[in-house]
Amino acid sequence: MRQVVLDTETTGLEPELGHRVIEIGCVEIIGRRLTGHNFHTYINPERDLDEGAIEVHGLTREMLSTEPRFVEVADGFLDFVKGAEVIIHNAPFDVGFLDYEFSLLPESPGVMSELCEITDSLTLARRRHPGQRNSLDALCRRYGIDNSQRTLHGALLDAEILAEVYLAMTGGQTALSLDADSQQTEVDDASAIRRLPADRQPLRVLRASDHERDRHQQLLQIMEQAGGVVSLWRRFDDSIQQG
Repeated sequence: MRQVVLDTETTGLEPELGHRVIEIGCVEIIGRRLTGHNFHTYINPERDLDEGAIEVHGLTREMLSTEPRFVEVADGFLDFVKGAEVIIHNAPFDVGFLDYEFSLLPESPGVMSELCEITDSLTLARRRHPGQRNSLDALCRRYGIDNSQRTLHGALLDAEILAEVYLAMTGGQTALSLDADSQQTEVDDASAIRRLPADRQPLRVLRASDHERDRHQQLLQIMEQAGGVVSLWRRFDDSIQQG
């Protein structure tokens, strides 16, 4: 499945109070590789920003005054995420804001959960690391991912960092090159191929005893009686004998 890692920045914390999305950043992953095909836009919220929000992302109403409104970028955003698995850290926050933005459109497309599959990477991290801090910065430290450029929050930068965190957390990949001249993928030591020395001693072959083979056949018979089908193991044995 095509995956999209998403992050937003907003004017405040509560869409119920009329706060709006001011930045959307999306990073595409296909086959566990960053494709370099991203979606990024700033948005004019047509309202003031909370001081606390400005301290987080550094964006002001004046800076955003010449950017397009959400209604002008909605179609492009929907085309990018529709049908994908969308990965978001603390998904209810971003999804709540995006659903609110959809509700303000002249023709609402519905809600995010109807348009794509939502995966909350924060929930995943809490399952993998119970009782530990699982903020994006904490996960970067845990998986050795460089986030030194993250002095302020930015939707596209955070989406790129989250993509690397997600890949490391779910499969061991910790860094991906997007250079046009290089498609080399770096993996951590745990996933590297380790080859045995050429001069090693032959491995010992331990064969089952007659008693162990009889017990195995008895177990297969019990399983077949319970399930009402012939086990794959016995089918394999029969095919070898017939061959």
